[in-house]
Amino acid sequence: MRRDNERFGRAWEPAGPLARAGRAALDLIYPHRALDDDSPVLTPGLTAAAWSRIAFLDDPVCDGCGTPFEFSLRPGARCAACLAKPRAFDRARAACLYDETSRGPVLQLKYADRTDLAPLFVRWISRAARDLLAGADAIAPVPLHASRLFRRRYNQAAEVARPLARLWSRDYLADALVRRRDTGAQAGRSGTGRRRNVAAAFTVPEGRKRLVEGRRILLIDDVMTTGATLESCARALRAAGAAGVDVAVIARVKDPASLTI
Repeated sequence: MRRDNERFGRAWEPAGPLARAGRAALDLIYPHRALDDDSPVLTPGLTAAAWSRIAFLDDPVCDGCGTPFEFSLRPGARCAACLAKPRAFDRARAACLYDETSRGPVLQLKYADRTDLAPLFVRWISRAARDLLAGADAIAPVPLHASRLFRRRYNQAAEVARPLARLWSRDYLADALVRRRDTGAQAGRSGTGRRRNVAAAFTVPEGRKRLVEGRRILLIDDVMTTGATLESCARALRAAGAAGVDVAVIARVKDPASLTI
């Protein structure tokens, strides 16, 4: 009797045959809808047309900031900017370019309560930053200031970082890093202005340093423009004793001077 119960229980596990059959039946009754235009699709995600327009990033990219290269170079190659002035973080990866196609979904997650887009971005980052994820001890989102979090009600970076940590079985550091002053929006500021705006804006509280010390932290954010915010976060984590800091974002601006976000 016990053996029969065990077999029945395994059948209903998430990967079991009965569970798969149940999901298939639900898909027939309630078909998946595309995240970009609500049309029916076979699997959760974007329509084929939208998917084909996303400029996904894969090798070759700069090992330091993740900007795409025109042609393949040696492993670990870095762009001229990273060679001239190394970043505060070790390495960065982006799932795609931030352009007229990716802008909509990213801004919907950020401002329009579209947290249902987060699982899609988790899959994108898992692919683009798989080497960084493999070496990470813990995952942390770029934090919002408490006043902005109160107005927005959620942190878009956390909505991606939390399930990403769960998927990769990494520790999730929800509040190890905090934004101690409201820096306002970075949009419209020059590169120098962005750096000045977020200088010393982040810290690891004394009581949370034990979560960071001696560990390699993967920082998660939505968009990387100049990298000023991510560098300020990385400095705070290093000051708290982090062994290393890497960065993964949904999208990055190829040429920060060409686009204001």
